[in-house]
Amino acid sequence: MAKTEIKKLRDFPAIEELLQSPALQTAISEVPRPIAAEIVKQETAAAKEQVKAGQELTLSQLHRTIERALAAMKRAEITRVINATGIVIHTNLGRAPLPMELFDEVKKAVTGYGNIEFDLHRGVRGKRGIACEKYLASLAGAEAACVVNNNAAALLLILNSLANRREVVVSRGELVQIGGGFRIPDIMRRSGARLCEVGTTNITNAKDYLNEINERTALILKVHKSNFIQAGFTEEADLSELVRIGREHGVAVVNDLGSGVLISTRELIGYDEPSVQNSVRAGADLTCFSGDKMLGGVQAGLIVGRTELVNKIKRNPLFRTVRVDKIIYSMLEKLFTIYLNGRHDEEIKLWAKVKVPESELYKRGKAVLAELGNPPGLSVEATDAFMGGGSLPESAIPSVGIVFSPDYNATGLIRKLREQPTPIIGRIQDNRLVLDIKTVDLEDLPILTQAIRTILK
Repeated sequence: MAKTEIKKLRDFPAIEELLQSPALQTAISEVPRPIAAEIVKQETAAAKEQVKAGQELTLSQLHRTIERALAAMKRAEITRVINATGIVIHTNLGRAPLPMELFDEVKKAVTGYGNIEFDLHRGVRGKRGIACEKYLASLAGAEAACVVNNNAAALLLILNSLANRREVVVSRGELVQIGGGFRIPDIMRRSGARLCEVGTTNITNAKDYLNEINERTALILKVHKSNFIQAGFTEEADLSELVRIGREHGVAVVNDLGSGVLISTRELIGYDEPSVQNSVRAGADLTCFSGDKMLGGVQAGLIVGRTELVNKIKRNPLFRTVRVDKIIYSMLEKLFTIYLNGRHDEEIKLWAKVKVPESELYKRGKAVLAELGNPPGLSVEATDAFMGGGSLPESAIPSVGIVFSPDYNATGLIRKLREQPTPIIGRIQDNRLVLDIKTVDLEDLPILTQAIRTILK
């Protein structure tokens, strides 16, 4: 029988004894058995080092340490959370929120077998993504389209297919870094393309591009500065100017929009984000963008443009390494259908959230506080929400939040909210915890209310 006090190494219970301990069974059952065994071994080894160093330890303390490690492993699994940060497209919380109804539709198509590469009309092998690409091209007003697994892959594939061992002209002000530390120059090097920088960090005009075009030039690349703002003494060449230069010299123009958007954002949020359709209309030979940001869908890299260039990209052997599966194609088909039918603001969760007015958000916030008995130190206040996802970085969206006064320990509260059965992620602003209602689903307000009640106790 294991000793309650552990003073020497021989006092430690065996690993199997710990795995069979009734005190640990609940925590152990939450993770796969081999992983639980590994965690028990690691935590026991670390505890032995503490005892060697002269620290006192009890069996209960060892159990609690192992329980915490097992719980941390369980919480590393992907689970549903309530986003109360006010960031609508939150990169760390899965980017664009997806409606349950969309999954119900897709589920019918992807469970069991499907015609992902089978032509039902002719009864022979077919190509994947035909309907998806057709819908996307129609939405964008482009000749052709294709889909890969993310926008970084889309850009890499474009560069490798069209500019391998040749030069790509890019403004120094557009050599951006995207999420996760990936930088445009690094992607270009991996693609085999040769970077040709023009202009300066803050000033690049059409003449700068014109002066660098030569027989080695394959592409002009324009990159939308979607996740930062340049202000003051700045200038950049308009896409239409680059298209004119490209056509005069037989050089294709590629526009990397980053987030990408298929609708006008002016009416919904009061700010303009460059749209995919405008890029195509301006004459960009290819335009690439993400599927899980301002599109409101799943992770994908979307490419639209001239048929000749899209076909060349699809013939690249690398295309197979970044292609998507039946789930992504099916999801995108449904999303594009919603856009084509003009029902995006009702059926795409991203835009449905954005369009909820402040008056309604105030109502929801007041209802939560009333349900809690209007506790002291809590208020409903105007806040600023943001689109996120590398789009419109300084364009605030009027919102409403439940705000805890500085009398509360904001750091402690935000940790306790994360530890709830359905974790809630808020933000700390001016030493106050803010739960922004713009990004909380209406059906999740009872869960939010109960979580607040729990942590206040």
